Amino acid sequence: MSSLFSPLTLRNTTFRNRLWVAPLCQYSVDKQDGVPTDWHLVHLGSFAIGGAGLVMTEATAVNAAARISPQDTGIYSDDQRDAWARIVGFIRSQGSVAGIQLAHAGRKGSTWLHWDSRSGTVPAAHGGWQAVGPSAIAFDDYAVPRALTVEEIAGIVADFVAAALRALEAGFEVLEIHAAHGYLLHEFLSPLSNLRDDEFGGSLENRARLLLQVVAAVRGAVGTGIPLLVRFSATDWVDDGWNEHHTATVAGWAAAAGADLFDISTGGNISGVTIPVGPGYQVRFAQFVGDAVDAPVSAVGLITDAQQAEQIVASGEADAVMMGRQMMREPHFAWRAAHELGVAIEYPPQYERARYR
Repeated sequence: MSSLFSPLTLRNTTFRNRLWVAPLCQYSVDKQDGVPTDWHLVHLGSFAIGGAGLVMTEATAVNAAARISPQDTGIYSDDQRDAWARIVGFIRSQGSVAGIQLAHAGRKGSTWLHWDSRSGTVPAAHGGWQAVGPSAIAFDDYAVPRALTVEEIAGIVADFVAAALRALEAGFEVLEIHAAHGYLLHEFLSPLSNLRDDEFGGSLENRARLLLQVVAAVRGAVGTGIPLLVRFSATDWVDDGWNEHHTATVAGWAAAAGADLFDISTGGNISGVTIPVGPGYQVRFAQFVGDAVDAPVSAVGLITDAQQAEQIVASGEADAVMMGRQMMREPHFAWRAAHELGVAIEYPPQYERARYR
């Protein structure tokens, strides 16, 4: 009687369990064209073979300037859509739900690969571009972004809608709006990165306007059957920044606009902060938002073993668990977790002889 391996239904989609794969940027596009490759097929497909309930893509850009790096994936062209369709088909064939995280990097766009020795912004000569943000405030040692105009903001909402529709054409069953980790929508939410004096800055309502417009517009475009998630960073980890109380308030507004589940992480918008990292260190934020909004939430962050994940779900701290690094280390983690929790799950017939006994 495992809570972690009990199904969960959101709208028209049922997940076979609550052990989900977090978005994991791979920086592995070959031609800087945003088209996912065989790497993405094998990377994501391995999690589906391994029994995950939801396999989420990396942050997938809604336009070319929305990428984190020149090597990131996108969903703003038909070639990208068609490449994703092959990957989605395989994920679904293994019994997992295929989800896509729709994202705009904002002022953290046009950056070098995280394993590159260079830091900061990629110049145009190497495939970079002018990053944008709510205000002309740089992140860390990155180039100062250009502040978006109101007209450009409307265009970004339209880009999210177009990306969502392409994602459905590719066969994705879940959409997630990325409003965390210091990327564009988080930048608008936080008073530390948004100093605008128009309808998109100042009050919490104004700073949340772009996210809520995206949620409402995407929900209106995709209809009522598709689950729509929002990933939040629940805190900037500084006293005068974005915090869990703001997150809970905006999550409530987002739920009214059509969001179904909130994927709760933290940080990413301000460099040089002290984060008390430890096992499950972000779970309390997920529980706070879930209790405040009375909505399902997922938790992420140094969740690494079966008993820990089971306890999070069984106790009601979160409705699902996202795993990132542990899944990269062990793509078939769900098999071991099920064995340790005494749950019989289906294996692919090709791997049946590897079943834990």
